Amino acid sequence: MTQKILYVRLPCNPIFPIGVVYLADHVHKLFPEVEQQIFDLGTIPPLDFTSALDACVDEFQPSLLVFSWRDIQIYAPVGGRGGNPLQNAFEFYYARNPLIKLRGALGGLRLAASYYNELWRNVGLIKRGLKRARQYNPDARTMVGGGAVSVFYEQLESQLPTGTIVSVGEGEALLEKLLRGEDFDDERCYVVGENKPRSRMIHESPTPIEKTACNYDYIQRIWPSFDYYLQEDDFYIGVQTKRGCPHNCCYCVYTVVEGKQVRINPADQVVAEMRQLYDRGIRNFWFTDAQFIPARKFMSDAVELLQKILDSGMKDIHWAAYIRADNLTPELCQLMAKTGMNYFEIGITSGSQELVRKMRMGYNLRTVLQNSRDLKEAGFNDLVSVNYSFNVIDETFDTIRQTIAYHRELERIFGVDKVEPAIFFIGLQPHTHLEEYAFENNIISRDYNPMSLMPWTAKKLLWNPQPFGSFFGEICLQAWRQNPHDFGREVMKILEEKLGCAELEEALSAPIERKEKSQEKLVAV
Repeated sequence: MTQKILYVRLPCNPIFPIGVVYLADHVHKLFPEVEQQIFDLGTIPPLDFTSALDACVDEFQPSLLVFSWRDIQIYAPVGGRGGNPLQNAFEFYYARNPLIKLRGALGGLRLAASYYNELWRNVGLIKRGLKRARQYNPDARTMVGGGAVSVFYEQLESQLPTGTIVSVGEGEALLEKLLRGEDFDDERCYVVGENKPRSRMIHESPTPIEKTACNYDYIQRIWPSFDYYLQEDDFYIGVQTKRGCPHNCCYCVYTVVEGKQVRINPADQVVAEMRQLYDRGIRNFWFTDAQFIPARKFMSDAVELLQKILDSGMKDIHWAAYIRADNLTPELCQLMAKTGMNYFEIGITSGSQELVRKMRMGYNLRTVLQNSRDLKEAGFNDLVSVNYSFNVIDETFDTIRQTIAYHRELERIFGVDKVEPAIFFIGLQPHTHLEEYAFENNIISRDYNPMSLMPWTAKKLLWNPQPFGSFFGEICLQAWRQNPHDFGREVMKILEEKLGCAELEEALSAPIERKEKSQEKLVAV
């Protein structure tokens, strides 16, 4: 019997489902006889989720359902799921006004209800799809993967149907073996009810895959709602230029999900993929790599890619990416500006070199500033988003002042209106160095549930520990009161008013041993 694979992207924000697209493309190149279809619940109204899934399964009658689950954890300073989760949490934990505290509690309850409802809904959709598929194919199976599953694969074991194949990280090699009828126990996966996830399975290296340009003629044939992402000019369509991240940032799970081995996609293939989308009217591209230039050894690959984009004649495009701005050269800066980069994000986390070192991030902040100047001189005049996560390990008033000094220097380089500080408080995630630090310092117990949204757990997972927790809580609450539509800039302004600003050179230095300084008390500010 011919295999029929239905890819179901579970509901999430309307972000181009690059993982599902690449999986279907890979399978088609190896098994052209396999019938495939993509069903994207991100394009379906919530009230129609179940009926639309039923209709799709009834029509296609799959023998294998592959569910992609993108989001679970919610600790972010953005709207969604019934409100701003960071604001709700801070109002509940830190507000002095009882009415504001009550508002935070009610907002938190709505958030928790929405969160758990999404978990139950997504598990319900997986079970429903499998049950319905078995009406047509009694031996139908289901596979579940995606970003959320890769992080919380251990916790999801008790919720998914028996026989579900749980895929961690990349799924191409696993799907290949499944379709060939080969044993796949050596892949990063487990089968619910048949075996247990191996200890530290997520830390195992993924199987390298030779990536070629996605065949969008084929994808468009098997994905009825593909045109949804072609309708708006502001959609950024994902294109992957590499996989893997070699770094050890203490809070980041990318390096374990994708593996430390960086695997470069051939530049000609990346450009060929972009050209197919370009010919369909796409002008905005997001390079979906963990980091566009993860280390200095890969700068030549970035130069090759950008030069080939320039030579391709796609002159009216824009692109954006996460970029380690310490890995730039004047040549790269020129190519970035010429090829249309109009937005990038820098996840430096802190403007204090001392804290950057302690978080194992490998950044040289002095180099980032020089490269930023080169980028500005090259003609870049668009938005830069700089991610700051305050109250990380060993934060002090001095390191806060240093971060302010560093941010002000970035503003001097790019312009105040062009530098957007994104204020995050790290969400503690499984499988990270920060989680191990929390275990060793008795902040959380080893049997905690990282998917819990109970207040006593959530307060620890939203990383804002004392003695600075209340201080930052009050700063953020003040910023939301004064300027909620420009929260990041308001936070930086208030911090500078309260604490002052260090000399830039102090921010760029990272002594191995800090000099003894007089203790400062929170009440002083």
